[in-house]
Amino acid sequence: MLNIPTENQEIAVILPAYNEELTIAETIRAFQTALPEAAIYVVNNNSSDHTGVIAADVLRELGCRGRVIDESQQGKGRALRRAFIEIDADFYVLADADLTYPADQARELMTPVLQGRADMAVGDRQSGGDYARENRRSFHGFGNRLVQWMVNKLFRAQLVDIMSGYRVFSRDFVKTYPVLAEGFQIETDMTLHALHKRMRIVEVPVAYKDRPSGSVSKLNTFSDGTRVLFAIAQIFRYYRPLAFFSVLSLLLLLSGLAAGVPVFHDWIQYRYIYHVPLAILATGTCVAAVMALGIGLILDSVAHQQRLEFELRWLARSERR
Repeated sequence: MLNIPTENQEIAVILPAYNEELTIAETIRAFQTALPEAAIYVVNNNSSDHTGVIAADVLRELGCRGRVIDESQQGKGRALRRAFIEIDADFYVLADADLTYPADQARELMTPVLQGRADMAVGDRQSGGDYARENRRSFHGFGNRLVQWMVNKLFRAQLVDIMSGYRVFSRDFVKTYPVLAEGFQIETDMTLHALHKRMRIVEVPVAYKDRPSGSVSKLNTFSDGTRVLFAIAQIFRYYRPLAFFSVLSLLLLLSGLAAGVPVFHDWIQYRYIYHVPLAILATGTCVAAVMALGIGLILDSVAHQQRLEFELRWLARSERR
């Protein structure tokens, strides 16, 4: 049974759009049909075509609440940041404006959040096999699986679709999520944020289809994949600093010991050091290893304190509900 929000609960559908003039009108109509009580917001992300004009015309024609929000800074993360700043709602539905996600499953995706079982619901494209069938970019699929494996290992999770762009958020999630990612790595960043802050994530299997003919994807398998992996490394550094700097410290220590082998050999055999440059390098590298470990310990304490402060803010928001 699908839950229906009460009359005083506001639903916002957010559609970030960059050069989506071929699909934006049909996407808006689909979500207006699926969620007639929702306000629909199209974030026109510096489009060079008629996306913004078409979206405004369709919203006016349908008479649905919402509007076009212009964001001149390029990037899906920046578009989502603008939406979260300007839109005030109880539930937020995020989808792409390219007809790849089924609007008729939006209410099903909302159910875990409406029932209070999740802070973020994620549309799982993988379980039904649709993404594997529809996705024509094999390297992109491989990148998704690699990111999924890394995130699940890092946070001991069992998530299936880390990078899905079809999501529903509670108000508490949106108002406590700092949008720092700029591009398409935003989905991974949201997942990592929720995992680190121990928020509840529920994945709901949804259908998926590739873009219609004539609509061009903005993704670049290699550059966007590199950005996502870099974002994971950054999150690892920020949220697991002790582990990150311990690994760095170990690598520096091993390098220092390797550089010091000829130095030890000189001293044992000749009681004199001939490889002076290597001795300096080995000493400096080992000192750097100790410093890296010390930095890791300090940052781990800082991260723990930040997590403690977030938990207190989260509890305070819960009490106000």
